[in-house]
Amino acid sequence: MCGRFTQRFSLREIQELLGLAGPAANLRPRYNVAPGQEVAAVRAEGGERRLSMLRWGLIPAWSKDPKIGYRTINARVETAAEKPSFRAAWRARRCLIPADGFYEWARRGKEKQPWLFQPADGGAFAFAGLWERWTVRKGAALPASMAELGPGDTVETCTILTTEANALVARVHHRMPVVLPPDAVVSRSNRVGDWRFLSV
Repeated sequence: MCGRFTQRFSLREIQELLGLAGPAANLRPRYNVAPGQEVAAVRAEGGERRLSMLRWGLIPAWSKDPKIGYRTINARVETAAEKPSFRAAWRARRCLIPADGFYEWARRGKEKQPWLFQPADGGAFAFAGLWERWTVRKGAALPASMAELGPGDTVETCTILTTEANALVARVHHRMPVVLPPDAVVSRSNRVGDWRFLSV
């Protein structure tokens, strides 16, 4: 499970890490990105990697209610290809979600203690993600954060893939985001949508 993460990096840092093309984005440091907020994500467009802002919480194209997005902030990498909410995106709409830390919560009796996991030497990395495009339907009940939208408008959303926790994270939680290894992220032989390097 990944319920919060950080995007504190500079645009230059992720441009160098991910080899981005296109216009510069106005990024500000984010220390506690929450579901339902926009997140910086990287998609393949015309053979290039481009930065986009996507709403965190995937809304499938077929969904009548956008509230499903609050239940689909994460997708299990082991089952995403078969789940109705994720299988179309798994086949055709993959993305990288740059980050520099993520939170997991440990239960201590009735209390929950947050822990921030980040590289020992700092720096950014990338989660494996999926994205989707949803069109607002007539009569759809929209949350306050979508109040400016109307029928026919589109929203682009994303989810973070999760996997079994590694030895470090397992001390706190049994799941963690799929963090792509640096050589997979920067390799020019691996397109954004090509995850042959994921071990599942």
